[in-house]
Amino acid sequence: MIRKLQLKFVAICMALVTLVMASVLLAIYISSENNLENFSHQVLRQVMQMDGDLAGGPSIGITIGEGRVPLPYFSVEVWGDTAYVTGGTYSNLEDTEALQTILDQCMAQNSPEGTIDTYRLRYLRQDNGLYEKIAFVDMSMEQRVTRDMLRPYIRIAAAALLVLLGVSILLSRWAIRPVERSWDQQRQFLADASHELKTPLTVILSNAELLEAASLEARPARWADNIHSEARQMKALVEEMLTLARADNMVRTAMLTEVSLSDIAADCALAFEPVAFEAGKPLEYQLTEDVTVLGDRDKLRQLVSILLDNAIKYGADGGTITLTLQKTDRQAKLTVANPGKPIPADQLPRLFERFYRADASRGEQSGFGLGLPIARTIAEEHKAALKAESDPVSTRFILTVPLKK
Repeated sequence: MIRKLQLKFVAICMALVTLVMASVLLAIYISSENNLENFSHQVLRQVMQMDGDLAGGPSIGITIGEGRVPLPYFSVEVWGDTAYVTGGTYSNLEDTEALQTILDQCMAQNSPEGTIDTYRLRYLRQDNGLYEKIAFVDMSMEQRVTRDMLRPYIRIAAAALLVLLGVSILLSRWAIRPVERSWDQQRQFLADASHELKTPLTVILSNAELLEAASLEARPARWADNIHSEARQMKALVEEMLTLARADNMVRTAMLTEVSLSDIAADCALAFEPVAFEAGKPLEYQLTEDVTVLGDRDKLRQLVSILLDNAIKYGADGGTITLTLQKTDRQAKLTVANPGKPIPADQLPRLFERFYRADASRGEQSGFGLGLPIARTIAEEHKAALKAESDPVSTRFILTVPLKK
């Protein structure tokens, strides 16, 4: 699919470029043809103004660049049924069958000017009362000059198309890269979601089969409890996936109002303090008062809760979890840190990918690997930044939120 999309991108680009170049070349051709036709008319008028034998007269032609291109011509005076060649660059035309044919076609058109395509001639007629004077100019020179002028343009256009083809291929790879990345992420997301849903579904089906097989009196309550527990787990997973799907569809669910980030952080700290204590990872917090931001209270509370829950789950046993809130001139900075094994720098950005866990041991913890992606989504809705840092001392998640102006 990606390959077809890349080929389609290149084909569309080249079709558009070819259309533009063809239009430019056509415009050049039409403009050159019109200019040369105007030059031919000038030559015809110049011939009309000259009297007598023109063979020894001045050179008649068109100027191309710095050179002058002569145009073959001749003039004829028609007295009744008799025609005389009065001059020009043609020779041996007098009383010839070719001259008679040319004059017959010219007279048949009954027009003061026109062309005789059979002999590639352009003519201009002038009625002088007793006789009619007709000037003829060869058009084949016009066509040859036009071809000579267009030939270098065509070569340049062909070379430009080859260069643009290479550029289009490079640009297509660059343009398709985000699509390819999204496609890979989508396939990985579906595979991971299917894996996460498979386990609770297996447990539910197994317990349901046991309940069906057992009599009403012999059904242990734990089988029903298992079904309820796994169903709640599936519900939580579906809700988290729905939250991320709404974010992918650019559906904003946050209601931004003036809220106290200090109060939100304090509430979360009090709620997680006993959880951290039971896990043997005491929670310490230092919060600056009166930190006001523009945000959604419930969403920000969910974000801070995700960071604290993540720190308690993956922090080192006996290590102290720290929550700090600082205030600068323009931003509020909230940091959640936990001691533990450092995460490699190349894996830090991937912590915010869906279903990603930095190592196998993290996969043993409860959860689906969707908490941090949801936290990043909430931060983006608040025009805030959420990043991860890790070193031998601790792993830190830092949230920076613009202050309420």
